[in-house]
Amino acid sequence: MNAEIIAIGSELLTPLRTDTNSLFLTEQLNRIGVDVVFKTVVGDEKTRLTATVSLALQRSEIILTIGGLGPTGDDLTRECVAAALGRPLRRDEALVGPMEARFRARGLRMPEINLRQTMVIEGATVLPNRNGTAPGLWIEEQGKIIILLPGPPRELCPLFEHGCLPRLRERVPPTVIRTRELRLTGLTESATEERIAPLYTRYKNPVTTILATLGEIQIHLKSFGKDEAEAQAPLDELSPQLEKVLGKHVFSTRSESMEEVAGNCLLRNKATVAVAESCTGGLLAQRLTSVSGSSAYFLGGVVCYSNAVKMDWLDVPAEVLGTHGAVSAAVAQALAEGIRQRAKSTFGMGITGIAGPTGGTSEKPVGLVYLALAGGGQTQVHERRYPGERKAIRWQATQSALDILRRVLMEEER
Repeated sequence: MNAEIIAIGSELLTPLRTDTNSLFLTEQLNRIGVDVVFKTVVGDEKTRLTATVSLALQRSEIILTIGGLGPTGDDLTRECVAAALGRPLRRDEALVGPMEARFRARGLRMPEINLRQTMVIEGATVLPNRNGTAPGLWIEEQGKIIILLPGPPRELCPLFEHGCLPRLRERVPPTVIRTRELRLTGLTESATEERIAPLYTRYKNPVTTILATLGEIQIHLKSFGKDEAEAQAPLDELSPQLEKVLGKHVFSTRSESMEEVAGNCLLRNKATVAVAESCTGGLLAQRLTSVSGSSAYFLGGVVCYSNAVKMDWLDVPAEVLGTHGAVSAAVAQALAEGIRQRAKSTFGMGITGIAGPTGGTSEKPVGLVYLALAGGGQTQVHERRYPGERKAIRWQATQSALDILRRVLMEEER
């Protein structure tokens, strides 16, 4: 079965509030084999909200609304869903007493406007809300299921888990949804599509989605089956084919970050690493040490912005700086070799570049970065030119540095 989520509230259409409820609901629905196919955010306006619900009823089997069940005039969900269904609203007197008691327990008088929350769509089942005054509603209409949920997460989550999931499990056909995520770097989104489209387009199950994020591409596979084995089989069939055509660009098939993968490679090879960073300002060290247990392979790092620190702490020759400049292949090499020697690590990594937005020239523009890796009897230096602003350049530089380390370690393993 498929589902559609409608998040309601004008505040969700501003930069001040983010809809997180739909993420929770999607996760819960996927676990019982329901595929979420639409998500909509709509403001507190009667015509648009009614039209949104009407459209959802035409195209989805399960419709969940979030919010708009409060007592104020802009809480319109009950009225709009009733209008879309062509059903009247009636007061449920059984809700009035418990609502008044809730206010009395807090030493408060219940305002008259809270009685709006006792209005129930004809034929609906009331879903008790132990954490608020707005009950949820469960409605069935011509094979469709419509669920009205309160907006506050502390009310929505327990109400859905205890009031909705057991009912849905009884009605949802046995379906298992399984996912797999391949992560790769060194290819653009279009180049990735070019390589894998001849493969994944042959399959309706699994469904393939390609996402571009900073410094990497993610390939999300989602498959469906009547049981675990049937859902898993399409993933096991397609994933190795994708990995084969993408080759060494794939660094993870288990949703691991690049720093996790590089760290595992270091552990397997019983190797250590130390870093010397200029333009990345310690970001490479931060990423390496963000992984639990990284003390087993990360020895330390130096952020060396000034030439004096490069010379005094890492033994970069003054003549190299004078001849080539701080942003150069020669300095990156000297940084990698210097930190490796000082730390007595298996590998030393050096990064120097221009992250911007100032400091670039025609010969050395913003985005120019040199990456060096010393170890294994040699030092390799790579020149990269990254697009974007300062933060993006720094992140991409560290992603490339970790990938260079990963590839060298993989070669050693082979």
